[in-house]
Amino acid sequence: MAPIDKELARGDLWKLAAESQTMREIGHQMTSTADRIEVRNLRFDLGPEVPRYWHGGRRAISLFFDNLSVFFPAGERFFIVSVKAHAGLIQDPGLQRQLRAFCGQEGVHSREHVRYNRMLEAQGYPAADMERRLEARLRRLTQRIPVRRQLAITCALEHFTAVMGHTALADPAILAGADAEMAALWRWHAAEENEHKAVAFDVYQSVGGNYFERATAMLGATLMFWTFVLIHQVRLMRADGCLFSLGEWRSLLGFLFIKPGPLRLVIAQSFHYFRPSFHPWQLDNRDLLNTWRAAKPRP
Repeated sequence: MAPIDKELARGDLWKLAAESQTMREIGHQMTSTADRIEVRNLRFDLGPEVPRYWHGGRRAISLFFDNLSVFFPAGERFFIVSVKAHAGLIQDPGLQRQLRAFCGQEGVHSREHVRYNRMLEAQGYPAADMERRLEARLRRLTQRIPVRRQLAITCALEHFTAVMGHTALADPAILAGADAEMAALWRWHAAEENEHKAVAFDVYQSVGGNYFERATAMLGATLMFWTFVLIHQVRLMRADGCLFSLGEWRSLLGFLFIKPGPLRLVIAQSFHYFRPSFHPWQLDNRDLLNTWRAAKPRP
């Protein structure tokens, strides 16, 4: 390499290091000023009284949310294990407290979505089989890759859940017309995903995570997650008898990408994740969290 090329490469490394330092400083500032992460031991009425098409009678859209619920029991357990595996390396007492609260929130989420998925099973959907397949996939993943790589995947998937949760809090149209109990469940989950959205990321940074590993983990997680979303949607719509309904697919795609179009924000924020200076709290939505809390969503 010519001397000038070496200088340019060295300059790029210094620039990347400076951006990483800025990211850590932003993360520390936002985390220290962010509101508390509260573990709310809530239970929702998930039984025969919940309408089958609970999202305003819209079949494919109801099934899309049901589709997401299938991911959470196995996914939340994976998140908890990957974060707790690094607990002994965390020196910051504040981050240690947030780590414990993160695990508490995710544990309650997992429990409620197990109950949600049992409701789906009772309605004739293959939720249990889909859960088993996810469990098997995640089990193979944990056997094959290092624990820090698992944490990097957790950071990527937590980014998806946080951004999707942000849309549910920011745009009333996302849950307009939905059954009140189901809307309360999804807003609660959305709010808590945003309360703790930086915890896994901050743990990852604290244990020596690097940009290349984080970026490649996001690429792999994106492919894996959205492939499973599509497979699950097809299975649920086939079980419901509307797989070949052009009207239902038109309704679903219009909802996701046009109006209200929550996945447009998810796509945009996914690109933001690839900035070296990225931190989850750069999407600062504490005002939405405070509005949700003030509404007293549950007694």
